[in-house]
Amino acid sequence: MTNILRIKVAEPVEASLERARQAMEALQRGQAPEPHFGINFTSLPQLLAVFTPRRWELLAYLSENGPMTVAALARALKRDYKNVHGDVAALAEWMAIERDDRGLVSVPWDEIDLRLPLQHKAA
Repeated sequence: MTNILRIKVAEPVEASLERARQAMEALQRGQAPEPHFGINFTSLPQLLAVFTPRRWELLAYLSENGPMTVAALARALKRDYKNVHGDVAALAEWMAIERDDRGLVSVPWDEIDLRLPLQHKAA
C-alpha cells in the first residue's frame, strides 16, 4: 500500500465530514476504512509559507537518501544548520517529516499529493 500525505488548499469542511462519515460507516460494517492522512491550508499563501522551495528541496533529498541527522542533512544540502533545523521543525509540525528515537529525520511518505483549487465557487 502506498503511504500518501494529501495536502489540499481551501478544502470545504463538507468534504472532510463526508470522509469521516464514510470511515464510520466502514467501521460499522466491520471493515477497515481506507487510511487518509491529510492537511488542509486555508489559502495558497499559507501553503507557500510552509512549503517553501528550500523545504521542497529538503523533502526530496531526505526522501531519496533516507533517515539522517539534521547536521548531516545540512551538510548534504550545503545549508546553514540553524536554517535546516528550522525547516525540519516546520515540516515536522505539518506531518511531512518524522524524527525517530535516535534523532534521525525522515520522510514517512511514498508520495505527497498536492491539490489546489483552480477557481473559487460562490457560496
